[in-house]
Amino acid sequence: MGTALVYHEDMTATRLLWDDPECEIERPERLTAALDRLRQRGLEQRCLRLSAREASKEELGLVHSPEYVSLVRKTQVLGEEELQALSRQFDAIYFHPSTFHCARLAAGAGLQLVDAVLTGTVQNGLALVRPPGHHSQRAAANGFCVFNNVAIAAAHAKQKHGLHRILIVDWDVHHGQGIQYLFEDDPSVLYFSWHRYEHGRFWPFLRESDADAVGRGQGLGFTVNLPWNQVGMGNADYMAAFLHLLLPLAFEFDPELVLVSAGFDSAIGDPEGQMQATPECFAHLTQLLQVLAGGRVCAMLEGGYHLESLAESVCMTVQTLLGDPAPPLSGPMVPCQSALESIQSARAAQAPYWKSLQLQDATPVPTSPSTHSPEGRPPPLLPGGPMCKAAAPAPAPAPAPSSFLDQPCLCPAPSVRTTVALTAPDTTLVLPPDVIQQEGSALREETEAWARPHKSLAREEALTALGKLLYLLDGMLDGQVNSGIAATPASAAAATLDVAIQRGLSHGAQRLLCVALGQLDRPPDLAHDGRTLWLNIGGKEAAALSMFHVSTPLPVMTGGFLSCILGLVLPLAYGFQPDLVLVALGPGHGLQGPHAALLSAMLRGLAGGRVLALLEEDSTPQLAGILARVLHGEAPPSLGPSSMASPEDVQALMYLRGQLEPQWKMLQVGAFTPQK
Repeated sequence: MGTALVYHEDMTATRLLWDDPECEIERPERLTAALDRLRQRGLEQRCLRLSAREASKEELGLVHSPEYVSLVRKTQVLGEEELQALSRQFDAIYFHPSTFHCARLAAGAGLQLVDAVLTGTVQNGLALVRPPGHHSQRAAANGFCVFNNVAIAAAHAKQKHGLHRILIVDWDVHHGQGIQYLFEDDPSVLYFSWHRYEHGRFWPFLRESDADAVGRGQGLGFTVNLPWNQVGMGNADYMAAFLHLLLPLAFEFDPELVLVSAGFDSAIGDPEGQMQATPECFAHLTQLLQVLAGGRVCAMLEGGYHLESLAESVCMTVQTLLGDPAPPLSGPMVPCQSALESIQSARAAQAPYWKSLQLQDATPVPTSPSTHSPEGRPPPLLPGGPMCKAAAPAPAPAPAPSSFLDQPCLCPAPSVRTTVALTAPDTTLVLPPDVIQQEGSALREETEAWARPHKSLAREEALTALGKLLYLLDGMLDGQVNSGIAATPASAAAATLDVAIQRGLSHGAQRLLCVALGQLDRPPDLAHDGRTLWLNIGGKEAAALSMFHVSTPLPVMTGGFLSCILGLVLPLAYGFQPDLVLVALGPGHGLQGPHAALLSAMLRGLAGGRVLALLEEDSTPQLAGILARVLHGEAPPSLGPSSMASPEDVQALMYLRGQLEPQWKMLQVGAFTPQK
């Protein structure tokens, strides 16, 4: 369905007319730098370009008072001294004669984007706008924000399109208190914000930015604040926040639409945030959000004041909305101590309101002495806040910010994004137009050589399927194909998977992740050398034979399945950082199409999207099509609201987490006492 890019050059008209060091960073070049980079990368050309329109008085009135809208309208005729005097009545704001026009365009761009997505014109999109919006309140401008673009879009989606569940994800480095105030008693809007807080010592210096501000009245539990109390948060910290806090709540909430307050002052290099998340991190965050709401994601620009970091991060977001695989994350995936404490506090505050956080407990996060020197972390970008300290020693210092921003973060585009390799082409298979059915096969002699150690591969049909798989795997390892689906007879599934693992490791894969579902035994000669991470979902019992060989029973409920993915599979996978992923659906895997699609879509964030799914031939007609679409970049079908995991599933998950946490720091969350 495509991706929309909404923009209007008039939004570059406003600029600061007097000397104000606090406000001078909000300048027109923020938009032009991002747009220029999108054009240089060929990303704008791939989007449906929409010219922003002005929001009407009635649309602005969805969240703002008539008196406030009239006040902003009057700025069109004020002189510089009058504009400056009016600006001083608000916190961190400046007005310009073009402010009313630009702010109406910014709000209107969000409305156009929501309409385009909810009418099916596009699947998702980005509104490239200024002024930003998430700080503005019903009757007040605040923090560079005039009209609350995301809040207006949410109210519009409810009023015009009849939506009942909207998720707002605010990854700007500042707390979007304007959105919080507007929806804090509204259970139809789940608002999540992470923000630099430093125990209330960072702007906007609000007590209600802390983790225990969870909404009020009917909206209790629908405001989720994750305060960062140190600077220096990086890729591992952001990913841990999504996996252990946001996504469990989001799946339980089951949104119909995802709105993103996309502020990139939370990216590396930004003087406001002083954080360390690299641009590709926002590709991963975006991809994780795309598994929600049928992929209906509308991102709207908020902050971002380091032009290079902003432009790269915008490109990463748009590239992912277009369906391109996310580049691998850089740096050690070790969440820092302060981040774990913040995530723990937010989970504890939210636990009374969300089943997905109840019954779960984890090993307490060890408290590091305040004098402990950070290891594996670069120094702060700017002075002004305590640096985040790693929860455990990391292998090497992360590079300086400039090294992340000097080179493009885009993945080289393979000749073919997704290939389906069946033993015989299936004319009934419904595939996207540019997904191909493979006709080639590996040489017969080579196929027989790989099959020789396995009796189950001696039959002709198994040999044919193996030849197809080897040919596809070589294409992926050579960079000609990004992802693929291969079939095998059920009787040969385990042997075929063994060959795929050995072939991958011998032909260039440095770290191979294998997620085996169902009754698939671990290959007997699989080494414990750290090159392979074997996860069997469907084993007889929860067991960690080593930090690289893990087995867990297949969860029996939607809630248990999601808990397993978010609380075990993805943290291990991101900690391992593979360059090839194998997903094998073996005998008795028990997954319905939507469950298999969700797992594959979320694993697609690993290894630059280099994922090979191995299916039994009997299930191929039903599963191959849906898996091909999600590996190609489409959103998986919704599972509906998640149920609570069974006590047995929770027990298995917690047992494994306790066994593996010392080695895999992405599994750490922190403990809290469940509410009775």
